[in-house]
Amino acid sequence: MTTWITICDTCKHADWAERGMKQTDGEALAALIEAQADGTPVRTRRVSCMMGCDNSCNVTVQAHGKLCYTLGRFEVSEDAAQGIVDYAVAHADSETGQVPYREWPQAVKGHFVTRHAPLPEDT
Repeated sequence: MTTWITICDTCKHADWAERGMKQTDGEALAALIEAQADGTPVRTRRVSCMMGCDNSCNVTVQAHGKLCYTLGRFEVSEDAAQGIVDYAVAHADSETGQVPYREWPQAVKGHFVTRHAPLPEDT
């Protein structure tokens, strides 16, 4: 079962316009995450608007049958991207999707926004 990192590519920090950016903060973070995820067992995808604007930049880590997590409040950086990918790899290695706190990369600590239970199997 594949673990996915879903990245909001429309996220913008409050000062985005003043910085004169040609791309959104979400697009910039997505490119860094995609580069870091290359060659790992996790996959990435971009979506437009995860409705978490107050917490931008937002990503979700999810897989069928596992807990799903939304993380946000990231700055655009190599460290953030690597931490997100490292967490997603640990999620992929976990049977339930739950990763013990002691195994969380420093770059994701303090960035968790929500946790969702897996969807029930159809009966």
